[in-house]
Amino acid sequence: MKVVLAILLNAALLAGLLPWLRRQWREAPAPWWRAALVAGLGVRVAVGLLRNWDLQLDAKFMSDLSQPITAQLWAHPGQAWQTLTQAVTLIHFKYYTAVFQGLSNTWFFIKALAFLNLASGGIGWLNGLYLSLFAFVSSWQLVRVLARVFPNTPAGAGAVAFLLWPSVWFWATGLSKESLLVGSGAWLTALVLERLYEDSAVRPPATWRSQAGWWVAVGVLAFVHFKMRYFFAAPLLAVLVGIALVRSLQVRGLARPRWAQAVALVTVLASGLWLAQQVSVAFSVNKFTNQVVRVYTSDLPNLVGRPHFEYPDLRPTLESVLSYAPLAVANTLTRPFLGEARELRLAAAGAENLLLLVLIITAAVGAVRGRAGHLPFILGLGLLIFCIVLAALMGLTTPNLGSLHRYRSDLMPYLVLLLLQNDYAATVLRRLGLRGK
Repeated sequence: MKVVLAILLNAALLAGLLPWLRRQWREAPAPWWRAALVAGLGVRVAVGLLRNWDLQLDAKFMSDLSQPITAQLWAHPGQAWQTLTQAVTLIHFKYYTAVFQGLSNTWFFIKALAFLNLASGGIGWLNGLYLSLFAFVSSWQLVRVLARVFPNTPAGAGAVAFLLWPSVWFWATGLSKESLLVGSGAWLTALVLERLYEDSAVRPPATWRSQAGWWVAVGVLAFVHFKMRYFFAAPLLAVLVGIALVRSLQVRGLARPRWAQAVALVTVLASGLWLAQQVSVAFSVNKFTNQVVRVYTSDLPNLVGRPHFEYPDLRPTLESVLSYAPLAVANTLTRPFLGEARELRLAAAGAENLLLLVLIITAAVGAVRGRAGHLPFILGLGLLIFCIVLAALMGLTTPNLGSLHRYRSDLMPYLVLLLLQNDYAATVLRRLGLRGK
């Protein structure tokens, strides 16, 4: 029975994936789109297989803990449901016991692997392949939506940001939390932007089934994104809601000036922040500041003699956290510096940071000279707020440069997308042949 189910699930995957790939290839509006399709898919699959052929460290730990959950799904479905939904879970495996809280993203990822095991038979590299495919397909959906609904923006910006930027395809690949985090966020953003900005004249007539399907897909992706890392997901979800509300005002002839759009977006975000604190203590100011300092200080003892940064006077108060926020943003976007560390991975991160700094300076010059690009103002502002908030959160909680480079893979595609919108970057992309829808 297990083998039969695995064969059926993999057959269903291929039955959906192969026609989709053929359609993307056939409908590519320019040759470079086909090259991006092959390169984006190829690098994700290759890196995923290389990283997960022999599972190590966190990947092996989470894969191992998923095995008893899968076994319980087969033997005692009722007990498995209780295990999957209870607030605090104890998993007994071999010589140790793991305890997980309901909001643990590690526990959520283990549960996802438990279901993937039904198709993979518990083979680690095959689970990594599934997640690599999910990350690619999700990113591709957003890349194509951006090019279609914003034809006046650089078509190659999305492809570079979500498919080809080094830290994105390296970390958001294979059996890693970032694969689910980046993939769910990208696909969710694609669905929202498509609904908000696609020309109604070319959109297929909406039916109750298509409407219901859209809401189900948005709900599932938002849930996955939130469960994978809720302090990272909350800013994106809030910004998307804010953009949607402002966009609805624009459609009705309201909030046309940029200042009015900015005020409306900030009002929505502030209201959401206040409401979140009323709904759950997890979003209270005290909980937030204490969590920031706790996570930051827990990592410091392990970093003696290794490249890292510190905030000597950081305290669990809002004033202290906000005072260090600008430095935290700078650390997230610039550390490690080129040449700061000899380790190959950190040296590569330093080279990427140098390129990122060039893009930031270019974008700043473009903005000052009125050549910031043609992305809708409210979308650009919303994504900029998201990037700044996320960079501050990462910089405040992750003094470990290696971990920081990994965690920011959720931030980088959105930031690079923004930095490539200006006219100077658009010119370079066109000269590289990345043009057209």
